[in-house]
Amino acid sequence: MGLFDGVPGEPGRTGASADVAAALGLPVLLTIDVSGQAQSAAAVVKGCMSYDPRIEVVGIVLNRVGSPRHRRLAGDAIEALGVKVVGSIPRLEALSLPERHLGLVQAGEFEALDQRLDEIADAIAAHVDLTVIEALARPLKFTPSAAIASVIAPPGRCIALARDEAFSFLYPHLMSGWRAAGAKLRFFSPLADEPPPADCDVCWLPGGYPELHAGRLAAASRFREGLRRFALTRPVHGECGGYMALGAALTDASGATHEMAGLLGVETSFAKRKMTLGYRDATLEADSALGPAGARFRGHEFHYATIVSLGGDPPLALVRDAYGSAPERSGSRRGGVTGGFFHAIASA
Repeated sequence: MGLFDGVPGEPGRTGASADVAAALGLPVLLTIDVSGQAQSAAAVVKGCMSYDPRIEVVGIVLNRVGSPRHRRLAGDAIEALGVKVVGSIPRLEALSLPERHLGLVQAGEFEALDQRLDEIADAIAAHVDLTVIEALARPLKFTPSAAIASVIAPPGRCIALARDEAFSFLYPHLMSGWRAAGAKLRFFSPLADEPPPADCDVCWLPGGYPELHAGRLAAASRFREGLRRFALTRPVHGECGGYMALGAALTDASGATHEMAGLLGVETSFAKRKMTLGYRDATLEADSALGPAGARFRGHEFHYATIVSLGGDPPLALVRDAYGSAPERSGSRRGGVTGGFFHAIASA
């Protein structure tokens, strides 16, 4: 979102980009979409420069500029404020990226990614003064403090981790943290009908887009049977897309219902989409792969699926949002199988 957009919180702890800049002592290079405006862009810049005294806006990049005249009108008004316009990017098709209902298509799914990145780099080099931007940069000014959240302990010594087009989203710092703690990661592909590796002691299904591949997942009998055998003796956890895949059924956007693993009773649907988005604070109701009962985690939730039925399973956690609402029961658990829409980021 924008430079100052965050959630209610203590000063400096709202999650806004301005908080990050202030915490790291970084100057701000502000990119402004000037389509549909000219001199009014200067009012936006002036507001950003004065809104938060902790940050310093040191340069402006104009984006989606329509013509040299457009650039002159917006750029002259902005530079009259005493801040330099260091770039002016026209409306270029090469800079657009394909989207889907949860935002941009992820890099691992993007065809000819290197070529597109080269095109973007060439466009920026042609329209932005990179030498000036480099001169505006400064070293980080950052001292770690006790307020920094703790990393999440690895859920096992050897983690079977689903990874393919249907299960593609897991925060990279979790994987690096687990490896640093001595855990081994073994990847497998449910879409390729691969079961979780038998020599692992926990299975983790991350987020992704099972709704786009529900038919293939329903037909992946080797994966589903292997997952069920795994769950008889070892923990299995699913986040968001992984949670839906662990459930009884998933209805896709066309209204077709597909059988999932059936390790949890939850049934989800995209037939009537509803966006759910925001930071979360979760307290576990019972022991799980995430941690012991009572453990707290900070995280994030972002999905368009709706829950048709929870199937009678007890909840995984009590979850609060960032706006002071009463905690709600969330997720599901059945034996050693757990899941929820909540993406864990750090322990609280």
